[in-house]
Amino acid sequence: MRKRVRRYIAYTALALSLAVLLGSALGFMLALTHELPQIEGLETFQPAAITRIYSADKELLAERFTEKRQPVPLHVMPRHLKEAILSTEDAKFYDHPGVDVKGILRAIVRNILAGEYAEGASTITQQLAKTLFLTPRKTMMRKIKEAFLAFQIERRYTKDEILELYLNQVYFGSGAYGVEAAAQIFFGKTVADLTLAESALIAGMPKSPSRYSPLVNRTLARKRRNVVLHQMFTNQVITESQWKAAKTAEVDLAPRRERLEKAPYFVAHTTRLLEKVLGETALYKQGLSIYTTLNYDMQQAAENAVNRGLKDLAARMADRGLSGSLPQAALVCLDVKRGGILALVGGRDYEKSPFDRATMALRQPGSAFKPLVYALAVEKGFSQNDMIWDAPVAYKGAVAGKDWTPTNFSKKYMGEITLRTALALSKNIPAVRLLNKLGPVPAVEFAHKMGITTPLAPNLSLVLGTSEVTLLELTSAYAAFPRGGIWIKPYGVTEVLDRQERKVWRQAPVKQPVMSPETAAVMTDLLTAVIQEGTGRRALSLDRPLAGKTGTTDQFRDALFVGFSPSIALGVWVGLDNHETMGQNETGARAALPIWMDFMAKVLPDLPYEDFDLPAGVLEVKMDAASGLLAAPGCPNGVTAVFRKGHEPSRYCKHGTQGPWETLH
Repeated sequence: MRKRVRRYIAYTALALSLAVLLGSALGFMLALTHELPQIEGLETFQPAAITRIYSADKELLAERFTEKRQPVPLHVMPRHLKEAILSTEDAKFYDHPGVDVKGILRAIVRNILAGEYAEGASTITQQLAKTLFLTPRKTMMRKIKEAFLAFQIERRYTKDEILELYLNQVYFGSGAYGVEAAAQIFFGKTVADLTLAESALIAGMPKSPSRYSPLVNRTLARKRRNVVLHQMFTNQVITESQWKAAKTAEVDLAPRRERLEKAPYFVAHTTRLLEKVLGETALYKQGLSIYTTLNYDMQQAAENAVNRGLKDLAARMADRGLSGSLPQAALVCLDVKRGGILALVGGRDYEKSPFDRATMALRQPGSAFKPLVYALAVEKGFSQNDMIWDAPVAYKGAVAGKDWTPTNFSKKYMGEITLRTALALSKNIPAVRLLNKLGPVPAVEFAHKMGITTPLAPNLSLVLGTSEVTLLELTSAYAAFPRGGIWIKPYGVTEVLDRQERKVWRQAPVKQPVMSPETAAVMTDLLTAVIQEGTGRRALSLDRPLAGKTGTTDQFRDALFVGFSPSIALGVWVGLDNHETMGQNETGARAALPIWMDFMAKVLPDLPYEDFDLPAGVLEVKMDAASGLLAAPGCPNGVTAVFRKGHEPSRYCKHGTQGPWETLH
C-alpha cells in the first residue's frame, strides 16, 4: 500500500513538474513570439533606395539617399555572383528550412569552449531576418528570435524570393547596400556585367565590410576574394581553370568619381523644397525620380560665365590692392513663358561655401529696383515721354528728422528730361521725384504683388534700392514684363515619380496678373532703352531684342544687371560676402553686365529669334528722346517708343521737317 502511495506521489510530482516545464516553455514561446514582428508582406517590402534628381534634358544632377542602394531582380544577377554568395555565406541555402541545425550545434560547442559569443552560424534567411527586424546586438535571445523569424520567412516565401531580397539588402561596405550599388561603386558597371573575379570579391565583403572593402584595403580584399573562389571550386560550382584564372585576376577598380552632383546650388535649393513637400523619409529612402526645370546646357554656360567674370573682377581688385576677400556672384535664369528655373548659380564654389547667394542672400539691388516703381507709374497712367526734373532736391524730415538730399551717381544734372531718358541713364533724382508722386506705400504694395517677398521700407530711398531683396525674386519680377504682366512664382521641380514610375507629386505653377499687358509692353520698351541708349549699351553687341537694368549700391558693394529676352529672364549679382567695396567704378555695367552678356552670347544662338510682343492696346511711334514729342525726319534724337493707344505724343519736335510743334492729325 505504501509503495503504491509513494509511486502515485512520484508520478504526480513528475506530471506537475512536466506541466510546469511545459507551461513555462509555452509561456516563453508565447512571450517570445508575441514580441516578434509580423513578417507578412515581404513581397512588397522595398528597402531604402536612391532618389535621383534630373535636369529637364534628362541629365543626372544628383542622388539623395541614406543607403546607396538600387534594387534589381534576381534574374538580372549573374549566376557566378549568386554562387559566390552562397558558397561563402550559406552553401546549404536551398536545402535547409531556414536554420542550419548542425551549424547551430557546432557554433554552440565552439562558443562554450571559447567562453564567449564567438560564432553565429546564421543562414542567409537568418541574416535577412536580423537585418530587417532585429538589432545587430549579439545575444542568445536574439539568435532564438532570429531562428523563429527565419522559419516563418521560409514558410511564406520561396528560396529565390528570399535570396533576391537578401542580395538587395546586405551591406557591402563603402556605402554600398545591395549588389547593384556594390557593382557600381567598386567596378563602375551594372551587376549583370560582373566577372567571376569581381563577383567573388563582392561576395567576400559582407563578413566584414569595413575590413574587406577594396577601397579600404585592396590587398586584404584580394585575399578574401581568393578564399571565396577556393570555396566555389571546392563546392564544384566553378571549374579548376575558372578558379585559377579568377584568382590571378587584377583587382581593377573603377576610378573614384569626383562629386557626382551637378548644379549643386540648384540641387540644394530643390532638395530644401522637397524635404518640406515630401518629407525626408520619402526623399532619401524611396528611390524617387525627380525631374526639374533646369536646362543643363544653360547651367554649364552660367557656371562658365560666372567663373570668367569673377576671375576678371578678382584681377582688377588685386591691381587696386583689394586682394583680401574674393568676390562672389550669383546668377538666375528663368523661363519667361513657364516660369521655371533654367539655370542657377549661388556662388563661386559650392564645396567651399554652400550658402546660396541667388535664393538666400538679401542684398540691396540699387537702381535695379527702379523698374518696379516705374511700372507702378505706367500702370497709374504715366507715359514714357512724360517730363520730370533732374535737378537737386531736398526732402525735409525724410530720414530720422533730418533733411534728405539724394544725388545722381554722376553728380551731374540734366534739367527736365523724359521718364525714358531718366530710366535709361539711371538718374536717381527723377526716380525719387517719381516715387514721391506715387507714394512709398503703394510702391511697396506693388512690389510685393510682383513677387518681392522680403520686407520693404516705405520711404523715398526705396526707389534707389536700399531695401534688401533676393536675386531670385527680383529676376522673377522682371520676368513679368516680357510675359505680358503675368507673374509666375519661380519653381524648379516639374514632377516626382516613384519606383514604378507613378506620379507622386507635381509642381503646379502659381500665376497671377500684376499689371496690364499694356503696362508690361511699355515697361519692356523702357528697359530696351537702357540697352539701346543707356547704361547697358554694351549689350547691343548681342544683336538680339533685349531689355534690362543696371544696379549699383553705395561704395560699389553690390553690382547687378537684371534683364530679359522674349524667352528668358536673367539676373546677375556680384559682390563680397562681407559687404566691403569691390573697388572704384565696379558698377553693374562693369562687374555684372559682362557675366550677363557672356551667358546670353552662349545661349541665345540656340533659341529661336523672337521680338517682344505688342498687345492690341499699344502702338509704336517715332519719338524725340529729348523732348518726348514726335520725331520728324531730320530729328537728331529719334527713337521708336511704345505707348498706350491714346497716350502717344501728338506734336512733332521743333527740329523736324514738319515745322515747330506741329500737331499730328
